[in-house]
Amino acid sequence: MYRLSTRSLFIWTVLTFTLSVLLAWRYLNTSTMAPNKAALIVPALKKQTATVIMAHGLGDSGAGWVSLAETWRRRGKFDDVKFIFPNAPNIPITVNMGMHMPGWYDIVRRRDDTNFSDLNQAHDETGILRSRATLTKLITDEVKEGIPSERIIIGGFSQGGAISLFTGLTTPHKLAGVFGLSCYLVLGNKIKEFAQESKDANKDTPFFMAHGDADEVVKYSWGQQSAQVLNKDLGHNVEFKTYRGLTHSADMKEIDDLEQFIKSCLTRAESL
Repeated sequence: MYRLSTRSLFIWTVLTFTLSVLLAWRYLNTSTMAPNKAALIVPALKKQTATVIMAHGLGDSGAGWVSLAETWRRRGKFDDVKFIFPNAPNIPITVNMGMHMPGWYDIVRRRDDTNFSDLNQAHDETGILRSRATLTKLITDEVKEGIPSERIIIGGFSQGGAISLFTGLTTPHKLAGVFGLSCYLVLGNKIKEFAQESKDANKDTPFFMAHGDADEVVKYSWGQQSAQVLNKDLGHNVEFKTYRGLTHSADMKEIDDLEQFIKSCLTRAESL
């Protein structure tokens, strides 16, 4: 009769336990998609005249970017602006073994195995459209509160930036500006079709894209190629800035540039 050695038995026990934990985690994460948590609001310090909506990246939350508004408050900037930081729902992420985490859409393929053309074929269209609806509702709610859509800026980081670009390209709401940090264009293979829904509402709206050339998560080349598609193929006014040595994060130079972009968008909106 074959008997396992003590070492083999130990290894088998560890593997069995690990598999049980993973299966239990997977089971707990197969529930239906959790609803979005309420967006975090940083109200204007005086009479509100504009709104900035900032969407976070995969696995993050709105709270992760509230410090951005606080930084500008300390600088005495944008006192008449309301900042909204929405929260993505907890969804299963395919490349992370289906585990749930805050995400605007599923990632179905490992990013380091994907070139830009393949990336356009590997998107969670349902999740992207659901998240666009989330941003659209925030825009609509602000308009109902008396803020013209021409005084609303949307943007975000990574996934949040991708969703903001997509929303800006496809919404019929005329916006003051759109920005995306360390992000890329989603549904690029269908973007011309979806863009028709906008009726060219934001054809002359300023777009700002910023990317670190050492980004190990969202390739710098994806950001470059996305900006080229927006500029050359879709005819939008896109400013693309490169940050040397910056990884998948934001630094103060980038934040300073974003501050100038927001300021210029709101100044421009006043003259329209």
